[in-house]
Amino acid sequence: MTLCLSEEDIRAVLPMADLLRAMEKALAAFSSGQVVQPVRPVVEMAPEALFAAMPGFIRAPAVLGAKLVAVMGANQARGLPTHRASILLLDPETGSLMAVMDGRLITEMRTAAVSAVSAKFMARAGAAVLAILGSGVQARSHLAALSIWRAFEDVRVWSPTAAHVRQFTAEAGAPVRACHSAAEAVRGAGVIVLATASDKPVIEDAWAAPGAHVISVGACRPSQREIDPALLARARVVVDSRASAFQESGDIVLGLEEGRFTPDHVAGELGEVIIGGVPGRTSESEITVFKSLGLAVEDLAAAHLAYQRARQLRKGIEIDLGG
Repeated sequence: MTLCLSEEDIRAVLPMADLLRAMEKALAAFSSGQVVQPVRPVVEMAPEALFAAMPGFIRAPAVLGAKLVAVMGANQARGLPTHRASILLLDPETGSLMAVMDGRLITEMRTAAVSAVSAKFMARAGAAVLAILGSGVQARSHLAALSIWRAFEDVRVWSPTAAHVRQFTAEAGAPVRACHSAAEAVRGAGVIVLATASDKPVIEDAWAAPGAHVISVGACRPSQREIDPALLARARVVVDSRASAFQESGDIVLGLEEGRFTPDHVAGELGEVIIGGVPGRTSESEITVFKSLGLAVEDLAAAHLAYQRARQLRKGIEIDLGG
């Protein structure tokens, strides 16, 4: 029997606090060679429409599956989510289909959970101000995830659409200060989240305070940038996957092409930081950057956790697909 889980089922069985721990373990497994996954193949259908397949296998505990994701920029005008995804889990021994589940919420939550893990290992111990550039689903999930890691004294948000910022602050469930500019939000912040749909830099080098930790989750194609290249060139840069970063991240790909830095400017992977092979930061004043592109191992670890909880709580619908 194949278990089918809706977005509502996922929300009921996947607490963010548990997901943070699962993502830390998954990233450590990835950088320890315990995961088999290719860089995702991407089918570009239009400038703002793409489809990607993200298969993977975690050796222990054994998890096999794939996420299929479509990013449709035109959906915003339709009032629909721009990111649509489905995740399949297969029995690692027989290959039979164990579960099919909605992947939109898992993608939203695991991205923010990974960012919170980066802050745990790379942000300064005293970082008390959080700045978020963006006001969409990733901005909301990052506020939730980072608030589990730390109680910030000041949370600031900026987005180019004032109405979206007002909605974000009204629904935040915690004190959030709306800012009139990206610079106002970023200056003096200890943790800075870039969760935008921009293909051009949204943060300038001069805005980042000494010791700031910058988390970039947008600009996931080689022609896109979200970070001022001068800032990236002087920061300590950690990625989720070297292979993905050198192929997919415009911030890194373009910087290399322009001769701003060499490949060894990427200090390591977040999983290497977690297991102690690479330091997350080398001084209190150092600016650190975590460039997140999203990995199949994150989706599979989150989906497996959701599957286990759903079985325990009797959530979802079982379907006999044969085979």
